[in-house]
Amino acid sequence: MLAVLVMTDGAALALACVMAIVIRQNLLFLHPVPGLPESAVGTAVLIAGVWMIAMQLAGAVNPRLVATGPEIYRNVLVGSMGAVGMVGAALFLADISLSRPFVVTLFVVGALLLLLVRVMARRCVNFARTRGRLRSEVLVVGATGHVRGIVRTLTREEWLGYDVVGAVAPISESPSGEEAGVPILGDESQLLDLVRSQQPDVVLFSAGSSASAEEFRRIAWQLEELAVDVIVVPAVSEISGDRIRMRPVAGLPLVHMDLPRARKSLKRGKRAFDVIASALLLLLLSPVLAVIALSVRLSDGGGAFFRQDRVGRDGERFEFLKFRSMVVDAEARRAELEQLARDRGNDVMFKMSDDPRITRVGKVLRRYSLDELPQLWNVLRGDMSLVGPRPALPQEVSDYDEDARRRLAVRPGITGLWQVSGRSDLSWEDTVRLDLFYVDNWSFTQDLLILVRTVRAVLASRGAY
Repeated sequence: MLAVLVMTDGAALALACVMAIVIRQNLLFLHPVPGLPESAVGTAVLIAGVWMIAMQLAGAVNPRLVATGPEIYRNVLVGSMGAVGMVGAALFLADISLSRPFVVTLFVVGALLLLLVRVMARRCVNFARTRGRLRSEVLVVGATGHVRGIVRTLTREEWLGYDVVGAVAPISESPSGEEAGVPILGDESQLLDLVRSQQPDVVLFSAGSSASAEEFRRIAWQLEELAVDVIVVPAVSEISGDRIRMRPVAGLPLVHMDLPRARKSLKRGKRAFDVIASALLLLLLSPVLAVIALSVRLSDGGGAFFRQDRVGRDGERFEFLKFRSMVVDAEARRAELEQLARDRGNDVMFKMSDDPRITRVGKVLRRYSLDELPQLWNVLRGDMSLVGPRPALPQEVSDYDEDARRRLAVRPGITGLWQVSGRSDLSWEDTVRLDLFYVDNWSFTQDLLILVRTVRAVLASRGAY
């Protein structure tokens, strides 16, 4: 994987050099530089070498980071900025004359191509893992309750590439495999023998392990000889990386965790963005809104809009707007349909994959989420936000447990994390989990990423009904 990544980076930088020469020589406001291709190629080889070293130092070629999150992209940018500094200093000290527009173009294009390489590598690795390739066998050590949660997460997130082959319980426990979700192969006194016999790729220590700090250190010494990776999972979960900072102090790996960010999401910056964005979208989409309203009216003679009482932030109710996608008497017919099988165990939020109340026009609107566009008015009024948990019905809120009520700590949104992660194909448990992750780990960057992913989810129309 490392060799492939390095070779691909080299090809990307070579392409960036060619593109930088072509762009520089064809800029309308600049005259072509005689002899630039010849002088640039030799210098570009030196720049590429320095750049590759900077990428290595920044951790941008670490295969472990390719599929696990945004850290690899951040490292590419850090490495590129480091390369800019080193190359700039070298050109200045060596008094090398080189076209400045060429250098600027080379670094901009090169950085973009290196990011593109990571995006493609991440997609390829995740695709391979979901197809059963590039996977690692994991042996989990810890209390059954923590093991069960880890097994559930690793099974759900197939793209991580981990297959749990078994668990090792604390000596004080005598659990059954059914309680942990995987076979209990033995207790911690048998750990080394189990590693030798099972030959896992990874030994994962979860909370509840009975090993002391000294025992864990001795175990790590012995595992070093067996060529396995060791991962330690703390008791906390569902926390974004930017809320956690690791700081070793006196040999103790202290994990500093920021408090949840529900109140930060209510600050003026997010609200100002919602107002400006919703106002602009309403203005730009006004012709589309008019066409959709007319189509709904002409389809069966009923009203164009559907109004419903929904629950917003802190349990406050508001009038929720949508384009009508169902027959006029849809609410009256709901009771008879609620007795039918629900979607994937979603026992709180009523959803049907083939709802007979949806009109022909409504199916098109729902497939591409066009029926949601009137909610831009709810955003402008302050009832909703562009991004947040979906606004719930009062009867749904009455069935909420304590955890689910946490969804009401922020304004509901037109789109959200669960919508871009499967929409109506998700169970109620996964819906709550994703919404709580969003509420506790809110950031403006996350909102922007969700909006971008929303476009892709809508175009794919997966889980839309």
